[in-house]
Amino acid sequence: MKKSFVSSLIVAGILLAATPVSFAQDAAASAAAPAVAAAPAADAAVAAAPVAGEVVETKPAAATKSGSEFWVVLTGSGWLGILLWMLLFGAMGFYVYLVVECSILVRASKIMPQTLINNVQAAMKDGDVVKALQFCENDPTPMAHILSAGFSHVEEGFEVIEKAIGTAADMEVERINQRLTWFSVDSNIAPMLGLLGTVQGMIMAFANLANGTPDVGLLATNIAQALWTTAAGLCTAIPAVTTYYFFRNNANKIVLQMEAITMELVKDLRNVEVVSE
Repeated sequence: MKKSFVSSLIVAGILLAATPVSFAQDAAASAAAPAVAAAPAADAAVAAAPVAGEVVETKPAAATKSGSEFWVVLTGSGWLGILLWMLLFGAMGFYVYLVVECSILVRASKIMPQTLINNVQAAMKDGDVVKALQFCENDPTPMAHILSAGFSHVEEGFEVIEKAIGTAADMEVERINQRLTWFSVDSNIAPMLGLLGTVQGMIMAFANLANGTPDVGLLATNIAQALWTTAAGLCTAIPAVTTYYFFRNNANKIVLQMEAITMELVKDLRNVEVVSE
C-alpha cells in the first residue's frame, strides 16, 4: 500500500515538472516565428537600398525622350532627308519674315499716311496744285504715287486725270498683291516638301522590309521620318494660308479707302487753274 502511494507521488511529480518545460518551449517557438518571418523583409530592404557611391539609374523625362527621337529622325534620314529638313526650316523662317514685313508695310499709315492727306487737302483749298504735287513727290507711299499721277495731268482735262489715277492705283494694288503672293507660294511649297519627305521615308521603310530580316528600330525611324516631314509641311502651310487671306482682305479694305480719299481730293481739279511760279 505504501509502495503504491509512493509510486503515485513520483508519477505526479514527474508530470508537474514536465508541464513548465513544455510551456517554455511553446513560448520560445512563438517568439522565434516573427523573427524568421521578418528576416526576408529585412533582406529585401537591404537589397533595395542603394549602396554608397552607386549611380542610381533614373528614367528620362518625356520631353527629353521626344527630343532625342526627333534628332534621330533628323540625322538618320540620309542626305536627302537633311536637305528636306533644311528647306522646311527655310520655309518656316521665310513665313516669319513675311509676317513681320507685312505687319509693318500693309497698314493704312504706310499706304495712305494722314500727314500727306492733310497737306494735300490744305494745298487744294488754296488752289495750289503745284504745291500738292510737290507734297506727293516727296512722299514714297502708294497714295502719293497715285495722286502724283493725277496732278501731273491736270492740264489735260479731268477725264485724263481719272484714267491716270486708275492706272496708277492698279499698279500700286498689284505691288501690294505681289508682296502678299509670297504667302501663297510658301503655303504651296511647304506641304510639297513634306510630301517628298513622306515618300522618301516610305521608300526607305520598304527597302528595309525587302531585306528579309528587317530592323524594327530602323523601320520605325523611317516611318517617323515620313510623318515628321508631313507634319512640318502642314504646320507651315496652314498658318501661311490663313495669314495670306488676312493680309489680303486688310489690303483690299485699305485700297478701297485710298481710292475714295483720292477721288475726294482730286474732284475739285475740274475748276482749278495751275499756278506757275
